[in-house]
Amino acid sequence: MKLTWLGHSAVRLEMGSSVILIDPFLKGSPTFKGDYEAVTAGVTHIIVTHGHDDHVGDTAEIAVRTGAQVISNYEICTWLCGQGVTKINPGNTGGTVPCGEFTVTFTQALHSSGTVKDGQSIYLGNPNGVVIKHPKAQTIYHAGDTDVFGDMTIIDELHRPKIGFLPIGDRFTMSAETAAFAVKRFFNFETVVPIHYATFEGYLAPNADGFVKALAGHKTRVLVPDLLEAVTI
Repeated sequence: MKLTWLGHSAVRLEMGSSVILIDPFLKGSPTFKGDYEAVTAGVTHIIVTHGHDDHVGDTAEIAVRTGAQVISNYEICTWLCGQGVTKINPGNTGGTVPCGEFTVTFTQALHSSGTVKDGQSIYLGNPNGVVIKHPKAQTIYHAGDTDVFGDMTIIDELHRPKIGFLPIGDRFTMSAETAAFAVKRFFNFETVVPIHYATFEGYLAPNADGFVKALAGHKTRVLVPDLLEAVTI
């Protein structure tokens, strides 16, 4: 499996014949300076954890152009249909949906979800984390935007994720220290990748140093890839 951090919470995963984007906030991101066409080339699936603009991002444009299937909650999927998306695979908290050679299970997340258009708030369902299972890759947990919660231990017990993507930016999600607590208390990751930081100056943690420090000496490997660096696991 090859993973590439695209900044903020956006991740590109290449597993088998599937190319997956999670929360593809690219064109509007202050930190994404990569080749947009190259990063979105060959995409087969897009997973959206919740309805905030910095997570839905460029989903509609990418899905319409590439024909990628969008996996998200029912409200987000149907809202995107109104933007020209034709391939949707909706689910909701606790459910598992087949996505060809892999599956996505929706977990809870402590956050909010929606957007604003013409001054009006649009409700876009409950926020989620996701567990991705592929027969030829390690199980992945992408937490979306969330605080720590005790039922993370159930996610670990049920799904045994070996790779975790956890938000560390604070203010809108867990802090670095709280995310590190979650790793130590609830999970048995082999590798954990910090996300949702260094995007908005003055609002989010500027780097992952606090997370790395908080997990120093812990059995879990902390992977902090450079922006657009492809890592094979």
